[in-house]
Amino acid sequence: MALPPHVRLVIFDLDGVVYRGDEPVPGAPELIGWLHDRGVIVRFATNNSMVARDGYVERLGGMGIRTTAEEMVTSTSATVEHLRRHLPDVRSVLAVGASGMRDELLDAGLDVTMAADAAAASVGGPLERTFDAVIVGLDPELDYGRLAAAMSAVAGGASLIATNADARYPTPSGFLPGAGSIVAAVAVATGVTPLVIGKPEPAMFHAILEASGVAGAEALVIGDNPDADVVAARRAGCASVLVLTGVADADAAAGLSGERAPDAVVAGPGEIRSLLEARVS
Repeated sequence: MALPPHVRLVIFDLDGVVYRGDEPVPGAPELIGWLHDRGVIVRFATNNSMVARDGYVERLGGMGIRTTAEEMVTSTSATVEHLRRHLPDVRSVLAVGASGMRDELLDAGLDVTMAADAAAASVGGPLERTFDAVIVGLDPELDYGRLAAAMSAVAGGASLIATNADARYPTPSGFLPGAGSIVAAVAVATGVTPLVIGKPEPAMFHAILEASGVAGAEALVIGDNPDADVVAARRAGCASVLVLTGVADADAAAGLSGERAPDAVVAGPGEIRSLLEARVS
């Protein structure tokens, strides 16, 4: 796949592409502002389910990057969009996750019970009600009771949906277990394979394309992770640019092949404008 001749939508990964820690990646604010000025649709896509979209808007604003909640797509908001478009009968959910995920699900009008509350109410016994779906994200306070509640809800007929399946979660002090470790525990306990929304599965990008009304052939994904961003882009029918400001360096990029191979590799966001000058309206 080559870079599209006309780009209507640019999807940015966040950590390692737009910012590193509390600092913007050099060139990222200017590139995003330029795309906004040219009328290109911009979206930011993150597998993180713990922070609501407004939290990311505030964070980027502090870095001088203008954005809106509509432009921000978390794995939770992508899950909500997938439910709205493809599983509209899902109304009651048992949620394993943090407060940001709860807020996103409630804002979408879903009937949400947190696994912690269900576990406390059941006191180790059967759940008091059934659910349409169990939605699993990263829960830093996970305990056995919450896992048991999720297992019981799936056994009662709930679908199993994972906001993402990241095995590890990056922090300033190193990696911690990611949502995928929790999803794996529920999947093993129930024997049910979950529907995964986040990258590298294409559902998140499909949700962005559908909501934006843009075909994959007119979209470009900018990411730093070949195994997540690039693979998800290819599976969704989008071109991708790998920036060497995050997890991949030049040596790693040179060895990429198959669906992990991006359509272009650049040192940083500042080089992307030259690629897009003739491709955006």
